[in-house]
Amino acid sequence: MKKIGIIACGLAFLWGGCDYLDIVPEDDVKSIETIFEQRSQVDGWVATCYRNIPGLTTLTGNVAYTGADELVGNDVHRYVAGMVGTIDGFKIGDGLQQVLHPINDSWTNKSYYATIRYCNTFFENIGNTLNMEQEEKELWTAEVKAVKAFYYFQMVRKYGPIILLPQTIGIEESIDDMKRPRVHVDTCFKEIVRLLDEAIEVLPLRAEKEAMRQGYFHKESALALKAQVLVYQASPLFNGNPSYASFRNRKGELLFSATPDREKWRRAAEACDEAIKVCEDAGWGLTKGYTGKATSLLNTMMDIEQSVQAPGSVSKEIVFQTKTIYSNIASPNYFFAHTLPYFCNATILNNPPSDGSMSPSMKMVEMYYTKNGLPIDMDREWKYEERYTMGQVTDVTTYERVIPANTGVLKLHLDREPRFYACIAADRLYWRGAVVNQSNEMKEPKIITARKGEEFGTNLESLQSYMNQNRSGYWLMKHIYTDLLCNNYKKQIEGKGDLPKPLIRMAQLYLWASEAWNEYLETPDDRVYAGIDKVRARAGIPDVKEAWSQHSTNPALATTQAGMRQIIRRETSIELAFEGQRFWDLRRWLEAEKELNEPLTGWNVVAADADGFYNNYQGPVVVWEKRGFLAPRDYFFPISSEVVQVSGVVQNPGW
Repeated sequence: MKKIGIIACGLAFLWGGCDYLDIVPEDDVKSIETIFEQRSQVDGWVATCYRNIPGLTTLTGNVAYTGADELVGNDVHRYVAGMVGTIDGFKIGDGLQQVLHPINDSWTNKSYYATIRYCNTFFENIGNTLNMEQEEKELWTAEVKAVKAFYYFQMVRKYGPIILLPQTIGIEESIDDMKRPRVHVDTCFKEIVRLLDEAIEVLPLRAEKEAMRQGYFHKESALALKAQVLVYQASPLFNGNPSYASFRNRKGELLFSATPDREKWRRAAEACDEAIKVCEDAGWGLTKGYTGKATSLLNTMMDIEQSVQAPGSVSKEIVFQTKTIYSNIASPNYFFAHTLPYFCNATILNNPPSDGSMSPSMKMVEMYYTKNGLPIDMDREWKYEERYTMGQVTDVTTYERVIPANTGVLKLHLDREPRFYACIAADRLYWRGAVVNQSNEMKEPKIITARKGEEFGTNLESLQSYMNQNRSGYWLMKHIYTDLLCNNYKKQIEGKGDLPKPLIRMAQLYLWASEAWNEYLETPDDRVYAGIDKVRARAGIPDVKEAWSQHSTNPALATTQAGMRQIIRRETSIELAFEGQRFWDLRRWLEAEKELNEPLTGWNVVAADADGFYNNYQGPVVVWEKRGFLAPRDYFFPISSEVVQVSGVVQNPGW
């Protein structure tokens, strides 16, 4: 008989409003057959199958949060291990990935493949459970099929072609199992879609599931994942990529197709449309309609803020979410501990002390649109050539509590879209939190003073790699609850209940639909504009046709497939900024070598006056130079050299 110890699940990993599912380990070792006799123990097994997903909510577990060009960090994050570990995404951004001990390794049997074996063991044994109705067995099987598909997808977008483990390969580890050849990337995608299709047939809508099972896959989240999978399969990285046209497995079989298949975009578009329809019919949609603020702009900014938030696991937009794991006060996994400002001339922050050491890059600051919904260099009404000079807000009413009147503000920060003001905090703008000091609740918001020696600024004389320090002069407001005090933020945020992070939002489904239809159609039609315009409407900017025809220096851009490709990709990068998506999007679009080799820039944060801070208005300065993306090698992660040696699996090209 196969023997196994009961696994202690005890993990905060579920989507939705589920509590921790704890299985108390027993002293004796039980057989798998014995475990699967009892419904309660099988429930714990299903929980174990979902155990890897929480890592995608953490800075240490999800390298995509910090591995692109969105955030600037320093060597404290890269090399000074905290109680959980370093934030390794920054190392990948620096080009420090390696084959001896790969960063964020998911190939070894300790990671996704081990959990896939647990899924297989469930499939092989669920039929033996005694005190379960057949309908319940089918539901749980569908939940596990969906999560197995999820793990396969995570592997494929990280490694390309992978080894598929047949259902008969369970938890008993065998070296021979991993000596199987890698299979064609389309075969991998086909298997993922097959698992999802079988799950979707059985899974009910989220609202129809029992409360304790709403944290597992439901019909909407499985359909959303299927849409994502097919969009990736159709994307240039996987669809006729010439750099991998000769890549073969150990049997000599090709692993990529040599020419792109346009029909893959049609299948992706139809999957997006199906997911959108089912979700909308079930009540999902974009978060919008907030009315509690004094101005239209402030209400739109709250819509944007809440689009990525699900306090108590409640959100109409986040179709696919996972509970956030936080372990202790010193954990580097707390976003807010690195993004909230450190007030150098005050003592109002504690528990934990926020250090403001992860800051938005200038690239992201400049990526956001103007108020007309256009890139800053394409809006004929916005003075692009004057962006690094000083000015003042002219429309005081519109920008009430956003930009102070009668205050010198960098023109780069004026007349920008609501997402800019909702997500980015900049020098001499208002701090978005209602108050900063609990003992002095101010009726007026605090002005951000970011220069050396000022409240938000640094006291250090120079940029210090091994000191916690904001390097760019900006602060990230995305993922921050602005109704909370900076003082004791951690304690307050815990009072909101479960705070899962989004893996797929409705906004993504709309943008994927626009992208897929644009790539399939020779000339854009309403199917291309529909999704992106919904996202732009919630963002408080004109639709694509209006923006480009009435305000742009290049009106024709929005009328062609190539032009809309450029527009959709930029919209995607803006809407999903700082959510761990750009890391993967740049790869699937084959744009990573162009974007990820540029030094990261910001302002001279160790200057005490405006002239010095803004580099005498000559433009931003380099604040992090170590960058590296080698194409085509870095489009896929390496497999550990030890695994390659032992199993004989073919290594990814370039490694």
